[in-house]
Amino acid sequence: MRLDAPYTVTYRAIYAIADAEEKIVELVEESQCYGASAWARYHISKGPLVISARSIANTMRYLLRTGRVAIELEGSREAAGIESVRIDESEIEITFCGLGGGGVGATKTRAHSPGVLRHRITESGGSRRARGTITLPRRERLLIGIDDTDSKERGATWALSHNIAAKLHSMETPYLSHTLVQLYPVEERTQNCVSTVVEFAPIDREAGRRLVEGFKELLQAYSLSEETGMVVHHGFDPKRLLKYSKRARTSRVRKSDALRAAEETSTRIHLGGNGVIGALAAIPWYAQPDRSVRLDEEKMGC
Repeated sequence: MRLDAPYTVTYRAIYAIADAEEKIVELVEESQCYGASAWARYHISKGPLVISARSIANTMRYLLRTGRVAIELEGSREAAGIESVRIDESEIEITFCGLGGGGVGATKTRAHSPGVLRHRITESGGSRRARGTITLPRRERLLIGIDDTDSKERGATWALSHNIAAKLHSMETPYLSHTLVQLYPVEERTQNCVSTVVEFAPIDREAGRRLVEGFKELLQAYSLSEETGMVVHHGFDPKRLLKYSKRARTSRVRKSDALRAAEETSTRIHLGGNGVIGALAAIPWYAQPDRSVRLDEEKMGC
């Protein structure tokens, strides 16, 4: 037996999302070797360009400042880092550095991963210090909130949402995360009163438009409810929806409240049943699946 590349493990895919002000980048790396990615996250997170670093299942997510810094690498203590982050009109360039195995991660591991347009790398491995620069398409964040697709007898919104998102996943419109959001348990609920938000990173607005059309078409085809809600939010950070979402998670809100909040936050309503209440409340909880499922029991009145 032979191994084609015994000392190289690529990522399943790498994506980069930029904010409108071109100051912040979220780097999303889908790992196929979690142990190595966790090691890299620990060391890289110490660098001055890293605002935060976290993992969701097998995905590593780094929130990064733009800029260039000098990284003083030290074996075992800070053996990998990010030296620069640069945004231009359609691309994002990130330079990594590392020692030993960290240098392999900084170079071959990322350079040959799906999602990378171009790369420049030095020799790596052994005890070398290595550097690698990858160029990625500049992507935007697109969030779709969904609620009320099931009936008392059949269906589950979280399952339908995931299956549609997985069907539409591509390198042009990658499906990044799926989050269930617990809402205030109103009488009209089918059972658990939970909505869903799915996250994509389209390569441009046209790809995002086609994605939304396809999602809506499949949702209408398979929803079992006449009150399905589907909302779409474009933008790096949907924090303006948090105030509304907290209300919907701790008390009963009216549909008119949801419509007003959608208008105020430039969130588009694509299916306008009563499910828009929960669909809109789900949006700001994207990629926070461990927090979004909890509620303050006292405020719920349980």
